[in-house]
Amino acid sequence: MRHTRFSKRNTAAGFTLLETMIALIVLAVGILGLAAMLGNSLAYMQGSQEDFIAQQKAQEAAEAIFTAKYTNNASFDQIQNVGTTSPNGVFLNGPQPILQVGPDGLVGSINDSGAPAAFVLYPGPDNKLGTTDDVKVSLGSFTRTIAISNIANEPYLRRVDITINYTANGLPRTYTMTTFVSNY
Repeated sequence: MRHTRFSKRNTAAGFTLLETMIALIVLAVGILGLAAMLGNSLAYMQGSQEDFIAQQKAQEAAEAIFTAKYTNNASFDQIQNVGTTSPNGVFLNGPQPILQVGPDGLVGSINDSGAPAAFVLYPGPDNKLGTTDDVKVSLGSFTRTIAISNIANEPYLRRVDITINYTANGLPRTYTMTTFVSNY
């Protein structure tokens, strides 16, 4: 009796060169995607300082309006834009540069005309705020729009929209805050 021997093929388990190349390409695409996302995230975060300034300048305007109204520094009739339904409105229409506050203490009002641009103060090389080497950064690229409108069927309530337009890392941005002020 004759036994025939079948030769077993030597099959080694593992990856072929083609499979390895495909895996490396998939890995490279994933790493490039992560690198692009990291770059975009860093660019966006660099603009977060301007975002915070915009938020604070909008809040500053709203607080000035409330303070003026509730300390009787401005009447309810004056809490309007110039030339709207009441000739007594004190807030300028349209986008205005963010200037230092005028003598009435209201930001964005007719009394701010001619005032220098507002600025943010950063600590200088000694890293101490309030010393002679502090750095003033102008807010000349920021604009603020204070739009005050009457609400239908609510004669004693007004809507105040404060919009800050600015540029962060070459990209135009907008921050809008809405609040209401009443006659009471």
